[in-house]
Amino acid sequence: MTQETVVQSAVQLTAQPGMHSAVPAAHLLARHEIVPLLIGSTVEEIERELVLQTLAHCDGNRTHAARVLGLSVRTLRNKIRLYTAEGIKVSPSKGASTSARPTNRMS
Repeated sequence: MTQETVVQSAVQLTAQPGMHSAVPAAHLLARHEIVPLLIGSTVEEIERELVLQTLAHCDGNRTHAARVLGLSVRTLRNKIRLYTAEGIKVSPSKGASTSARPTNRMS
C-alpha cells in the first residue's frame, strides 16, 4: 500500500458525516493500521501529503479543507504557499482564475 493510499484512508477516517467519499470503502484502514505504514516518513512529509490529499478530496475548496483538517484558512493558505514555493503542485480551487486578484491593501 502506498503512502498516498494510506493518507487517503486517513482523510476518509477524519471526514465529517455527510461528506461524499473519494476513497473506496475497500481502501479504508483502522487507525491502528495506518500508523505502522507511516513509520519511516517525517511528520512534515505526512502533513504535506495529508493537506494535499484533503484539498483534492474537497475539490480544492480551501475553507472546507481547512475545516476538515482543523486548521484556520490562513494557516492552510500559508502551507499552500510554502508547498507552491517548493514546486509542489497544489489542487486549484474550483472557480480559481489564473490571473492575479487585485488587492486593496494600503501601503
